[in-house]
Amino acid sequence: MTSLDAHWSAATLLARVRRHGRIENRLHYVRDVTFGEDASAIRGGSAPRMMAALHNVVLGWLHQRRWPTRAAALRHYAWCPVTEVLRLLGISLS
Repeated sequence: MTSLDAHWSAATLLARVRRHGRIENRLHYVRDVTFGEDASAIRGGSAPRMMAALHNVVLGWLHQRRWPTRAAALRHYAWCPVTEVLRLLGISLS
């Protein structure tokens, strides 16, 4: 079932569904493997949505800086002093 016009062929619809699935799987894989969202103990209230929003911000920020892998970027920044990370975000403590 679809709400698309009848002029769409079955092959075109299948290609669109597969393309969408590939994008979804890639995004969910990164979120689950890099951030461990499926294993998270955060379950109540709006906390899961807030964490997902923060993860989206981090992924977008890393993508803008053209890191080859998100995991490598997170490992790099995990070992940086907090002041360096804040400086990269444009935040000054002084």
